[in-house]
Amino acid sequence: MTRTPEKTDRLIALLDGVERMPGARELRLLSYDLLGAADPVVDVGCGGGRAVAELTERGVAAVGADPDERMLAVARTRWPEGDFRAGDAYRLPLPDHAAHGYRADKVFHVLAEPQRALAEARRVLAPGGRIVLVGQDWDTIVIDTDDPALTRALVHARADRVTAPRAARAHRNLLLDAGFEDVHIEIRTLVLTGPEALPVLTDLAALADDEGRAAGWMAEQRARAERDRVFVAVPMFVAAASVRSTRA
Repeated sequence: MTRTPEKTDRLIALLDGVERMPGARELRLLSYDLLGAADPVVDVGCGGGRAVAELTERGVAAVGADPDERMLAVARTRWPEGDFRAGDAYRLPLPDHAAHGYRADKVFHVLAEPQRALAEARRVLAPGGRIVLVGQDWDTIVIDTDDPALTRALVHARADRVTAPRAARAHRNLLLDAGFEDVHIEIRTLVLTGPEALPVLTDLAALADDEGRAAGWMAEQRARAERDRVFVAVPMFVAAASVRSTRA
């Protein structure tokens, strides 16, 4: 994927905002715990590098892989001790069976070929290795609103702009089909009830066909925020699995 510098900068700002959301840190910690004692770990689509830094703080040899050189430059500036390498989910910068852990957070929804990515995960993981996938199902954003019909339309319109909006609900089957075992699924929900919800809502409102309805919908949400009545819930799907200890 090729992005303009401006798009990368916007994505970095977006990811920084997501990392500050209530519950986001706890979700990252859960993903690390599900990796178990895996070491080294490759963090696929590492973005600004926070997970690599946090895994390193845990004593794990972590490698961050990302296809965007500008993103990697930001990660290296923020975390100069981190190991960040160019590579994507289809072509990871590691030899066969070099990793004992594989982590991909908010990655599989942008992949047109998830099976190919999981084949690459199998290639780099050693026998007994662990894989953890984290992502949202873009059709299941929950918003308290006075206009549920428009809200459903906006959520689905946003989902339609994503390459694989329902990838997260398919994590279990994708992992099983790729030959992983002991698949474990959890759902944790990010609940936004403050000003941090407004960028999410503004992004949705921009997709309305009728500017007047969008303005009214957004005005309602801003009024809710002023009265401490805004409510947005984003279910996050977490899947973990293992490579067979003895390869066939």
